[in-house]
Amino acid sequence: MRRRSTSLHTLMAGVLAVVLAAALGITLTARSAWAAAVVVQAESYAAQSGVGVEATADTGGGQNAAYLADGDWMRFDNVDLGPAGPLTASARVASGANGTGTVELRTGSPTGPLLATFPISPTGGWQSWTTRTVDVAAHPTGPQTLFAVLRSATPGDFVNINWFSFDGGTGSGGAAPGWVGVDQAAWNAQLAQFRAMTPAAVPAGTVRVPEFNATCTYSHSEPDDPIVVPGLPGASHMHSFFGNRSTDAFTTPQSLLAHKDTSCTPAEDLSAYWVPTLYQDGRAVESDGMIVYYGSRLPDPSATVPFPQGFRMIAGNAKSQVPTPAGSANQFFCAGEGGEIGRSADGNWPICAPTAKLVHQLVFPDCWDGKHLDSPDHKSHVAFAQNGRCGGDHPVTIPSVSFVISYPTSGSPAGFSLSSGMASSIHGDFFNAWDNAALGQRVKDCIVQSAKCNSAGAF
Repeated sequence: MRRRSTSLHTLMAGVLAVVLAAALGITLTARSAWAAAVVVQAESYAAQSGVGVEATADTGGGQNAAYLADGDWMRFDNVDLGPAGPLTASARVASGANGTGTVELRTGSPTGPLLATFPISPTGGWQSWTTRTVDVAAHPTGPQTLFAVLRSATPGDFVNINWFSFDGGTGSGGAAPGWVGVDQAAWNAQLAQFRAMTPAAVPAGTVRVPEFNATCTYSHSEPDDPIVVPGLPGASHMHSFFGNRSTDAFTTPQSLLAHKDTSCTPAEDLSAYWVPTLYQDGRAVESDGMIVYYGSRLPDPSATVPFPQGFRMIAGNAKSQVPTPAGSANQFFCAGEGGEIGRSADGNWPICAPTAKLVHQLVFPDCWDGKHLDSPDHKSHVAFAQNGRCGGDHPVTIPSVSFVISYPTSGSPAGFSLSSGMASSIHGDFFNAWDNAALGQRVKDCIVQSAKCNSAGAF
């Protein structure tokens, strides 16, 4: 069973950033001590009543607190809630079909002052995870003894908990970014501009598929990741970048908009896209093209809205190291005449006909919480639609983004590797920097009206 105190977890994150910076010759700029979210792993309790632990299937792995029922509690020591001011508290939870109740966070004792209450409802299974978020107007300052108290009128277990997080700032920068809040005034103005747009008339004969795209060529490679390890060049595995040619470890929404050079068409798309680098026989194989599709998989896409400026998210799991034989989800495939003619010796990679090439399609979530540009795991602010719609903690319908990446190789029995490891570790990052008007008009014309458009946004 793991035991990670909050203070040690936070300290080690800071030490790692300093060590990496020193090794790489970086000068870290001073920032607020509360610039990153404090994450408390549920299994790191100092005391508990009625709580078990189990291995979690959630992103990042590890353990979660399990078998939680009415009256159970956990105590966490030295949880630093930061200076006075508003606070965003979050809980990563999963619940089965009969799971209803609340998780109360209290300070000092199980009956102490109430900090936050998270309502619990079924999430689709005991390892089907979602993030509940609560805005706290005021809170006690500095390190606290924090109790998580379980309340339910339903007999038996009703919830699992993976972690809690507390963010009193923007969460930008550093080695452990947290929740990045949307600029509400800017987002309201962008939405108003979008809603005022007049949709273009759809010509007769147009294919009625909600879709437009950006066609991109390979730009450059760096061992950087401005979403996962911002401000720390060389701290990531190697990535192959597409789109904005300025993208590096120090990329911000402002820097993307300031650099007008992109490897994508249209020119109004200044976004950054990246994937782990592919290797064959120890040599990098760079993509001969990537199409970024923006569309909808919902029965009714009419409620779709564009991404806010600075929005970012990740699809896939760089830590996944499992076999991907033929027929597996998330597998690479062969596109072109002849298709797949065999498998690599380890079974994880296709061998393509000489007239075909290696391809992968990576699909991103299509529902958003409407509050955050990013989250601690870069995934909790988004979710995949359930039962053909967005709702619950992620009520805002956003375009369904997918990367279709092709490589100028047919493969061989030796197979390939990724800079992140096995084929199963394929993942992608999207950092939005579209021109608002260009993106909004495409969403209005192509997705909302269910009409297939090209890279120029034309039917």
